[in-house]
Amino acid sequence: MDLFLQAIGLVLDPYVLTVIVLSGIFGLFMGAIPGLSATMATALLVPVTFFMPPVPALAAIVTATAMAIFAGDLPGALLRIPGTPASAAYTNEAYAMTRKGQGELVLGVGLMSAVLGGLFGAIVLTFSAPVLAEVALKFSSFEYFWLACLGLTCAAFISTNEPVKGLISLLLGLLIATVGIDPTAGHPRFTFGSVELMGGINFIPAMIGMFAVAEVLRSVTATSHFPSQYRGHMGNVFKGVGGVLLRYKKNLLRGSIIGTLVGALPGAGSDIAAWISYASAKKFSKEPEKFGEGHVEGIVEAGSSNNAGLGGTWVPALVFGIPGDSITAIVIGVLYVKGMNPGPTVFLEQPELIYAVFVSFFLANLLLLPLGYIAIKSATQMLRVPRDVLMPIILMFCIVGTFAINNTVFGVGIMMVLGIVAYLLEENGFPIAPAILGLVLGGLLEDSFMTSMIKADGNLATFFERPIAAVLGVVTMTIWLSPLFIRLRRKGASPAGDV
Repeated sequence: MDLFLQAIGLVLDPYVLTVIVLSGIFGLFMGAIPGLSATMATALLVPVTFFMPPVPALAAIVTATAMAIFAGDLPGALLRIPGTPASAAYTNEAYAMTRKGQGELVLGVGLMSAVLGGLFGAIVLTFSAPVLAEVALKFSSFEYFWLACLGLTCAAFISTNEPVKGLISLLLGLLIATVGIDPTAGHPRFTFGSVELMGGINFIPAMIGMFAVAEVLRSVTATSHFPSQYRGHMGNVFKGVGGVLLRYKKNLLRGSIIGTLVGALPGAGSDIAAWISYASAKKFSKEPEKFGEGHVEGIVEAGSSNNAGLGGTWVPALVFGIPGDSITAIVIGVLYVKGMNPGPTVFLEQPELIYAVFVSFFLANLLLLPLGYIAIKSATQMLRVPRDVLMPIILMFCIVGTFAINNTVFGVGIMMVLGIVAYLLEENGFPIAPAILGLVLGGLLEDSFMTSMIKADGNLATFFERPIAAVLGVVTMTIWLSPLFIRLRRKGASPAGDV
């Protein structure tokens, strides 16, 4: 309790509150503009956080993310363009309701579902993370190796409908992570004689390039035009919302639970959670035939799942240093910059700062209610910002922010090169999230593997001798072999089906 009171005092500082409000407005703007995701909002905030103490820096990211995830519903409901990938699951449903004259209801329900789901995720984060940290203190290099493998495996398999492309993207990220000095032998790898590359690829320029610059390039090269702006007027957005949430209270709870659990799975995040929740709502609905024609049930469940997933993604990031999604991958980089090495020891060394993050989650979701209401009322104006004006400004911020990290043009070059690479990957159907997670976890994977091999004297069986390591290893290898088992099962069943 003393830690919570101390954390509340840190968050209620006037400077921190000002940062939270400003980052909330920034997150709403970024989420409401089609194509500018919550991940891009976080990436653009990173250079700004370098000049802040740890608490306002992390609070800014928490708030901007929560706001951006909800704000993605605005263009989805009004223009049929999801503002963020997390809103894509129910964009057609929301737009169908808007065309039926229920724009206020769909956005009001989305706002309340996001707030309640976000609070649920914050509660789970607050109570589960410290308990898991106590367990994680017993982890050795063997457990961390299998945990990193599990996180990378999940990212490759669930981030796309084509696991092979996810795997290729993951391997590319791991390749980038090997650039620099070998931590074991001290030998330079893939440096091509460059002194700058001996320190490895800096995480922040890579992140900004692969998300923000790639999106700018995609916008510049787009041949299709966005639909005309919504010209309607927003009335009372809370009218009838209470009755809808009461009627679909089971969906609200189920979406919150699914969002938190899926969010805690390394590599998943709110995007996957929203799709699973929407599918769950349709499967268990008493009126499945209404889905796709403007039915609010799926929006309640998927909307709550979106923001609940945010709390879930922070659990593996804080406890194990394993990012739950691309946003927490950025957060881990910020934590290292601030001297807060993510992992179980951070709960022992700087517990007040971690609890301040928990308090920021509650405050951000409560602040979402008034700011989200204002955003809904002014949505038609926010969506009129010309992309031809917006994208050059974003590119300018990317260049300035990347240069400010080390005051070197080399980082800007890394940003631009990886931005082009990410653009080419996405244009050919390769997801970016596995590459980012590979870049983040590559160092942990290599260090834990080499350390374990030295301890085991080269005996691979030692990786399964410890109970937790054995469980994680079996689960990981089961996921690796599952496509083979499924294929063999289908081959065995096909002759019977032909008879």
